[in-house]
Amino acid sequence: MTRPDAVQFRKRLAAGELLAGTFVKTPTGHATEIFGDLGYDFVVIDEEHAPFDRRSIDDAIVSARAANIAPLVRVASSAPSNLLSVLDCGAVGVLVPHVASVERAKEIAAACRYRKGSRGFSNSPRAGRYGGLNLSQHIEQGDATTTVVAQIEDPSALSVVEEIARVDGVDALFVGRGDLAAAMEENSSEAPAVRAASERIAKAGRAAGKPVWFFVGSLADAAAMRDIGGSCFIYMSDQGLMRQAAAKALVDLKTLK
Repeated sequence: MTRPDAVQFRKRLAAGELLAGTFVKTPTGHATEIFGDLGYDFVVIDEEHAPFDRRSIDDAIVSARAANIAPLVRVASSAPSNLLSVLDCGAVGVLVPHVASVERAKEIAAACRYRKGSRGFSNSPRAGRYGGLNLSQHIEQGDATTTVVAQIEDPSALSVVEEIARVDGVDALFVGRGDLAAAMEENSSEAPAVRAASERIAKAGRAAGKPVWFFVGSLADAAAMRDIGGSCFIYMSDQGLMRQAAAKALVDLKTLK
């Protein structure tokens, strides 16, 4: 079966497809190539919690495009200049941490859109095919394919999450269960208070017609989050999966006689 083109990621997300991806923490393109070759739908290049700079983000996006896997970036800063940078490099979307107010959600959405937004125009970078797209083509394609995901991870966001979900230009909500657990002084993302917060966020997303994302660490965890409305899953990370596989391989080897 032919895989959908990575540029169709936003359309697939909006359609409610079950999408599988992972965080990429290692600042090279190799892991991204592997996930693309395996058939994953997307990677999230983690600028927030990994040592990515603009050059290494650019390299990872090149690898994603070569492997036909959708590259998104979890940005370290939601400043318009940083959002513009990763989109110009060819990311199909951004995952923005700490979206805790309607005003912030609107600012982020505007920074990522041309029409009814404030994204700075240039068709000379990779996103504009180095000038291969003219002004109107680039604007149309950029607005049609750019995915904006708001990460809900602050307890203060819960009181306005329904309004955040309804912001035009915010395409999806990502439930930051780990951060919610830390902020709520819980020891697990499965604590009842965190579960209740996750359910509220998922309900808000569904009510607004916006897909809901979860970071998961196991199939059982993914199934549980699927039950409350998740459709897009970030399964561990390149480093986490490597550690898991390496730990099992070590145990297996040590059993040899």
